[in-house]
Amino acid sequence: MASVQSAGEAVARIAYLSSDTIISVQASLSKDSEFSSSLRQYAGNKASSLVCKDVPDVQSVRHNTDPLLSVFKPVRHGRLTSVTTSSSILVRSIPHLYKLAQYPVVIHVSLLPTGYPDYGDITSIRNTGFTFLHSNSLQEAQDLALTAHALAIRSGKGVIHFFDAANSNNDQPITHESRELVLSVLNADLVRQHQATRSEETTLYVSEGKGASSTLGRELGDGNAESGIDTSPTRGTHDDTRDPSTASSSSSDRRNSSSAESAAESATTISTEPKPVSSEDIYYICSSIWSQIRTTTGRSYSAFHYTGPPNAEAALFLFGSDPGLFSQEFDDASSSDFYSRVGLITPTLYRPWLTERLVESLPKSVKKIAVLEQIRRKTTKWGPLLLDLLMSVKSSSEFEKAPLIVGYQLGFIEYSTITQALSGIFQNLSSASPIQNLEVGSHDGPTTSLARSQKDFDLSQPALENAYMKILDQIFGERLYIANALKASNTGVSSTISSSPEYGFGSLVARKQHRRRFVGEVQSAVKGREFITEIPQKWLSQWALVADKAEEANKAAPEVIARLSTDGSPAASALLRSKGLFFSESQWLVGSDAWSYDIGNSGVHHVIASGENVNMLIIDSTPYSDRAAQDAARRKKDIGLYAMNYGNAYVASVAVYSSYTQVLQAMIEAEAYDGPSVVMAYLPYNKENDNPLTVLQETKKAVDLGYWPLYRWDPKAEEKGEECFKLDSERIKQELQKFLERDNHMSQLMKRHPEFHANLSESYGSEVRQVQKRKAKDAYEALLEGLQGAPMTILFASDNGNAENLAKRLGSRGKARGLKTMVMAMDDYPIEDLGNEENLVCIAATAGQGEFPQNGRNFWDGVKNSTDLDLANVKFTVFALGDSHYWPRKEDKHYYNKPGKDLFTRLTDLGGKEIVGIGLGDDQEPDGYQTGYSEWEPKLWDALGLGNIEGIPDEPPPITNEDIKIGSNFLRGTIVEGLNDPSTGAISAADQQLTKFHGTYMQDDRDLRDERKAQGLEPAYAFMIRCRLSAGVATPDQWIQMDAISTNLGNETIKLTTRQTFQFHGVVKGKLKPAMQAINQALMTTIAACGDVNRNVMCSSLPEQSELHGEAHAAAKRISDHLLPSTNAYHEIWLQDENDKKTQVAGDAVQDFEPLYGPTYLPRKFKITIAVPPHNDTDVYAHDIGLIAIKGEDGKLQGFNVLAGGGMGATHNMKKTYPQIGRMLGYCDKDNIHIACEKIMLVQKDNGDRKNRKQARLKYTIDRMGLDVFRSNVEELWGQTFSEPKPFHFDSNIDTFGWLKDERGMNHFTMFIENGRVEDTADFPMKTGLREIAKVHKGEFRLTGNQHLVLSNVADEDLDAMKDLLKKHKLDNTNFSGLRLSSSACVAFPTCGLAMAESERYLPELITKLEGVIEESGMRQDSIVMRMTGCPNGCARPWLAEVAFVGKAFGAYNMYLGGGYHGNRLNKLYRSSIKEEEILEIMKPLLKRYALERNEGERFGDFVIRIGMIKATRDGRDFHDDTAEVESDDEA
Repeated sequence: MASVQSAGEAVARIAYLSSDTIISVQASLSKDSEFSSSLRQYAGNKASSLVCKDVPDVQSVRHNTDPLLSVFKPVRHGRLTSVTTSSSILVRSIPHLYKLAQYPVVIHVSLLPTGYPDYGDITSIRNTGFTFLHSNSLQEAQDLALTAHALAIRSGKGVIHFFDAANSNNDQPITHESRELVLSVLNADLVRQHQATRSEETTLYVSEGKGASSTLGRELGDGNAESGIDTSPTRGTHDDTRDPSTASSSSSDRRNSSSAESAAESATTISTEPKPVSSEDIYYICSSIWSQIRTTTGRSYSAFHYTGPPNAEAALFLFGSDPGLFSQEFDDASSSDFYSRVGLITPTLYRPWLTERLVESLPKSVKKIAVLEQIRRKTTKWGPLLLDLLMSVKSSSEFEKAPLIVGYQLGFIEYSTITQALSGIFQNLSSASPIQNLEVGSHDGPTTSLARSQKDFDLSQPALENAYMKILDQIFGERLYIANALKASNTGVSSTISSSPEYGFGSLVARKQHRRRFVGEVQSAVKGREFITEIPQKWLSQWALVADKAEEANKAAPEVIARLSTDGSPAASALLRSKGLFFSESQWLVGSDAWSYDIGNSGVHHVIASGENVNMLIIDSTPYSDRAAQDAARRKKDIGLYAMNYGNAYVASVAVYSSYTQVLQAMIEAEAYDGPSVVMAYLPYNKENDNPLTVLQETKKAVDLGYWPLYRWDPKAEEKGEECFKLDSERIKQELQKFLERDNHMSQLMKRHPEFHANLSESYGSEVRQVQKRKAKDAYEALLEGLQGAPMTILFASDNGNAENLAKRLGSRGKARGLKTMVMAMDDYPIEDLGNEENLVCIAATAGQGEFPQNGRNFWDGVKNSTDLDLANVKFTVFALGDSHYWPRKEDKHYYNKPGKDLFTRLTDLGGKEIVGIGLGDDQEPDGYQTGYSEWEPKLWDALGLGNIEGIPDEPPPITNEDIKIGSNFLRGTIVEGLNDPSTGAISAADQQLTKFHGTYMQDDRDLRDERKAQGLEPAYAFMIRCRLSAGVATPDQWIQMDAISTNLGNETIKLTTRQTFQFHGVVKGKLKPAMQAINQALMTTIAACGDVNRNVMCSSLPEQSELHGEAHAAAKRISDHLLPSTNAYHEIWLQDENDKKTQVAGDAVQDFEPLYGPTYLPRKFKITIAVPPHNDTDVYAHDIGLIAIKGEDGKLQGFNVLAGGGMGATHNMKKTYPQIGRMLGYCDKDNIHIACEKIMLVQKDNGDRKNRKQARLKYTIDRMGLDVFRSNVEELWGQTFSEPKPFHFDSNIDTFGWLKDERGMNHFTMFIENGRVEDTADFPMKTGLREIAKVHKGEFRLTGNQHLVLSNVADEDLDAMKDLLKKHKLDNTNFSGLRLSSSACVAFPTCGLAMAESERYLPELITKLEGVIEESGMRQDSIVMRMTGCPNGCARPWLAEVAFVGKAFGAYNMYLGGGYHGNRLNKLYRSSIKEEEILEIMKPLLKRYALERNEGERFGDFVIRIGMIKATRDGRDFHDDTAEVESDDEA
């Protein structure tokens, strides 16, 4: 039987069973409370509740964000709501408690600090109107938690249940309270009544309109009386036999208490007005609940619990921790002890305070009572419990003489000191004149455990928030002063207070006053002439004149300090003691979004209203996905908007994970502004230890959709002739829009940025999407009205376009047969119309792990979860597309065509009648999914009676890439028209194929797809631009220009690609042409960087032999220029100026024909690289043409060994596709190499497969023709023959990091750029650093094929300065593990449309998790080539890595082992579709084994082959053979 181990677990379970909504208050979202781990487990397992229809809503809230605000919305909507929290929130939540007491809210409170809590947190809120229950053991915690919920439901009144979790630490585990008992005690009828109740209140303030009614309680009392349930008060029959476990152990059997019979009050009158709940009502309800518990379990409870002799003359009333400690000592007392034969009283029902029940529980023989109150922060002379007890005893007539009552303040008592403590208590109690308010035990408590307990609730800054702190430090350095810094020394002041805006503001005011006094002291010192020399007076005089001018004062301060330091006079020493005040500080207050709520917001108001020159940085952490701020009841204020309305403050809204540059600009402007400044900084996280990737994705959603707009507001800008409001993102939320419209700033903004117009005036919400769906369908139906024939609706869910194309083709064929066909994506269809369809056809592809494609997920969710869809009159069928071998493991086979199968089953369950059985398309068939489709479609027409229709016109063949190229007029297409279309951020599908030839791909941000779709917006389309940069060499000026392009026109990052060039992401359509022109003005181009042409020609970048590399680079440029397309379309489309004149800086525009390529160009992309031995740093075997530079005896370039037919692209589980390594054709001298490359390319042009693009690369052409035949065709076309290849040797295919000197004496530094991403972050402003280096560098930048960067050709005289600059910007660090230095990853998510899994954003994390084993095994410096890609197309050349991970689905990868370290051997599949946990389980022991068992000099890829883990791949054609994981052919 399940057992409960802790009080927190017991309470969490009861709360979960008894609630619709649970507010789980935590110190931080990354640290569990007493309750949160259990609640999270229940919610994660989707455990059922007893009161709500679905799984209870568990909301985790940080304790410093006014957590009780979260209660108002659910409780007013009739949801039974409970709160689990520590006592730290209670006092500051008093304003809310008064209001919430009027609702059936239950608050479970774990008192702090655990083990020695301050019960003052409870007594401080005792008059808020709540009922208070107090438990002292594990069993009591469970039973009284149940009591609390039942009492709230029956009384309609709030209940607080409090306990010290440490009291039950030593209790034995208890069994779960049975669900049957919990349900019966809760009373299902009353639960439903409450859930049907809705409150119209919207204010948070206490009103007289809502009050708890006794109607429910009275009805329950009547029913219980009639059924014979005992609701009488408990009167003790006292026994001197005590069981100490009754107070502190799991046994709560109150066998020393019995109940006398009395009838419950009968309600015999009918009242039209419900009576308010009285104290007696509460007691009667409690008694009824406890009677039910006693009947079932035998455990008894009463309002006050007494244990001890029935004739005791003295008693101890305990309101504090661990009654069991006292009870045990009383049991063990001898007759000679002062405290022998003493009774112990503890309150169970603390509020309402029931005098009669207290008096009933006490023996009438009691003459003296010691009251122990564990209240550490006393605010009055007499403790609240002492006063309660005095009032009760004095007003009672039960005692012949009122007992003497003496109060004590209970400190911490250990087991070893309990005897001494009790002796002192009762000695004082028995004395003639007892002393009141003696403190018993240690006031400070157990310092170590106390500190540990409190530590979680001390305010601390999450590591994620350090991003903004680092930026402040970077900008202002030593001038930065944070007045409310959390770790500052504020003696006697708690972190909660010292970090508040009020405290920080006061500190700043005092500091400013101190500086004014200091300026006065300086002026007096100047006049006093007390210095040894006259020099300090001169400098001090100059400084005093500019002391209030920040820039000038800061400039003068170092000199003043230096002069004073050399003077040596007492006057100089006195001033130097405050030398920091010579600087004009950049003063800041830093807070969180806790300042945005009612209770914290008043301090912000004081700062803004003061008009003082104070800067506030307020970090908002609410994730866009939560959007709790949209709940009006939480009263979260938009501080930025509030400050703008106030009118005197500079305001900025920034997000470091969206625009680092804008953060810098805003902080600099805020500091320069003379007056209050508010910088609202976004850093969303669910937990303080969230992955930065999660933060990035949440930020992008919030900024893109206008939830967190980026802007800057300077109310004084108009004085300078500038605009006050500057929008730095494209969307703004409605509240801000209203503010701008009111002040006429919106119209100004639209005039200045007309491209923003549609976005600025757009409204958002799911209702928009519904309206769009309805309009689209209605319009479609209107078009079909005039047609004859039966209707057929075709819905598709398509991942890569195949399902959509099938659906459209089926629709056309249906129209040709006389049907009224309508074709649309599943998610565009209004699901409520489904039952009205006559003939329904669904075509569904398979995505991820058997998931619906993105444009079908909402539809599937609606169909799957619907309870009212009736398809009895609907005839339907489904065709599914999938890959039976995509998931090789037998346990994963059910993913094959899962969406289609699930949909077919669900439509059947909803009453639909199948037209024809489900069709299954399998990519493993000879014709792919077409094989199954060609069998299924005729059956569909036959079933509809349309199988033998004559006269159906022939369908036009599908448009292929070859058709697009032929019809493009040499790559023009309709690109210009598409660029000029303002209605969309996209271009047409055909133009998307053509723009690749121009060096740009259309993409969309996949992090935002779902959210934009939900908002009724098109995807966040943007373009990737790739430069053509022969051999990857750029000048410093070009680097600066590329930096500017990325900042002004892209997403503020540069990607250094595996093809040695620059790549820009996030270029929206309106900025595409300016970006192309800017690249051209930098004397660079993008033409043929992509597309079915020869692309960027690569060349080794490691300049050990500078002269040889220079010759190789010249050959690369010659080849690149020779094979460049000749069309003038590029210049015509991109480089025209406003007057439509061709503007050309780089390259020569020529007439429109293609002497090499012709109108159809190549069958597929074509790649060439040069490697200079001994470094294969460009993966020469992975390209269509790989050229291995051969050095002559004179040390100069002689020629090249020519490889042909390498290539990395493949398709998962399609064995006809595979990676391949280049095959040796022979040797060619350097003067003819460009001609040899041309002829190889032309043979491919004429012989490549133009019908099947998956078989169109040169590698398949050579494998199909045979190497010898292919070579002879090239030689015949060339008119020359290849010579025998020359000998060569490769050492590695990675980069060599750090400084090296070439044979000419020039210096080169290879720096590590992880996965090629150049960007600024708070931790590492790399982009800024490289820009500063480019400003002074006299050599060149060389991009490597492994995505790193070489600072090349640094002269000796510039070396030291360059090293200093690298160090300053932290770019000199190459001290990384060999594994990390040898790694590489493609872009993948969020921009690549082909990505199936993360790559660039995930590989660094995976390596971090492996580096521990690497370090332990002594392999930190050992190079192991690891690569990762998001799909099998191979951009990071994973198939040549020693270990590779290739994306299969989100979070799942195929793992490959055994690639050659020199880049000359392909790897092979080891495991399929594994996730991180499995990856680590494989890699960690394997790395350890490699460290222990490898031979001298043996590389990792060779090792795994030698030990038999994987077989070597000798050729691409055996890539799929003998894999370590054999696919199962059985379909699950």
